[in-house]
Amino acid sequence: MLPLGPQKSLIVASNRLPFVLERDASGEWRIEPGSGGLVTALVPVLRDRGGIWIGWPGSVESDEGDIEQILERATRRSPYQVRPVPLTEEERDNFYYGFSNEIIWPLFHDFQTLCTFDPEYWKAYEAVNRKFARVIAAASRPDDLIWVHDYHLMSVACELRCLGISSRMGFFLHIPFPPVDLYVKLPWRLAILSALLDYDLIGFQAQRDRRNFIHCLRALVKNVKIEGRGRVLTALVGDRKVRLGVFPISMDFQAFARDAASEDVTRRCQQLRADLPDRQLILGVDRLDYTKGIPDKLKEFRHALIRFPELRERVTLVQVVVPSREEIPEYYDLKTEIEQLVGRINGEFTQPGWIPIQYVYRSWERNELLAYYRAAEIALVTPLKDGMNLVAKEYCACRIDESGVLILSEFAGAASQLAEGALLVNPYDVYRVSDAIYRAFTMSAEERRSRMRKLRSTIARYDIFWWVDAFLKAEVGLDTSERVSG
Repeated sequence: MLPLGPQKSLIVASNRLPFVLERDASGEWRIEPGSGGLVTALVPVLRDRGGIWIGWPGSVESDEGDIEQILERATRRSPYQVRPVPLTEEERDNFYYGFSNEIIWPLFHDFQTLCTFDPEYWKAYEAVNRKFARVIAAASRPDDLIWVHDYHLMSVACELRCLGISSRMGFFLHIPFPPVDLYVKLPWRLAILSALLDYDLIGFQAQRDRRNFIHCLRALVKNVKIEGRGRVLTALVGDRKVRLGVFPISMDFQAFARDAASEDVTRRCQQLRADLPDRQLILGVDRLDYTKGIPDKLKEFRHALIRFPELRERVTLVQVVVPSREEIPEYYDLKTEIEQLVGRINGEFTQPGWIPIQYVYRSWERNELLAYYRAAEIALVTPLKDGMNLVAKEYCACRIDESGVLILSEFAGAASQLAEGALLVNPYDVYRVSDAIYRAFTMSAEERRSRMRKLRSTIARYDIFWWVDAFLKAEVGLDTSERVSG
């Protein structure tokens, strides 16, 4: 890994801390591990490097005294420190539920019809980014590297510059960046672009995202010049030089492969296979979100059963839906739609001893997830739009037998990296997805091994530690001229 030097610490800022604070039935606080790609990616980084993680603990300011004591106890032996940024209820509603999840999230994922462009949301977004900046300024030293994450905090560098902070600052966008014809619908489009340009380095998941960002710069900002080639380019905007890099995020490949080979996981995998004799397991693991295309996936699976009757009683789809944002009405409605589809499809095709879809609505304990990754002959990963999608990479890392087939949406950020080994599909094309399911089912063992070896080789090379090193090398200005695919 890239050494930061004796005086430099890594300051990570994200919307949430790597765990969630919730009250139990008795009113006592409990700490639950965080979920999602950001936590999966960054916890190993700070565990190995040390530093400070700054984020919202999930509470409101009225709980601030209790929260600080709980965090101090929970992180006393942690190799890195945490700094909470408490929000008021109004800030939570307008910044998080409002601007972040009713404007940026749908717009950047091509769902602009779901946007609510409320000016009060923008005011809250500016205020919360300013609040984060003050906490970062108080926790950092001039030589520290500040690494800000994701769409919730795009204005933090601008606020830090206003506070006189001159440290090097990097920003990584975990979601897609939209094409210019979508981005211009954002009423605060120039303010967001200008704020992003106060970072020294902006990282994107894929070439498409950086390309879209550059198109927006050229369309909306005067006198933009792009220099360089390969993984990191330089944008010259007035007297500012901002580096624009492509850094596909990943996971700890070796840890997933090692844990997948453990005795407990092996035993559970064998049990799962014994429970499904002469049947191939198709696995879907998705967070509850409209961008994941879960209803589309279920309809496409149904279509495959209709078009290819030989799949019946020979495949079982295990669809795991991880709860998320259940308090938002649209997400509750999505959950209802998914459950109704599962019921209809099972009612249409179920035979004695065979239920086509096993539906799970909860987060799985890690070893259970790894066992299913190992047991599933096919992974069906078909988001309508994704920044990266680490489920695809986790599945491949756990395929220690070098078998299995990955069916992957071409609109996932991972598609550009994994195109050579995966079966890429258009998740809006019911025929193409159902064809891919049948092709995966009938694929020879030799082709499965050949494809999976390519996938695992790519993911092992470009793992989470490569991602961190590549980003930090670019942030401190070292050479990163390596070409990037996609």
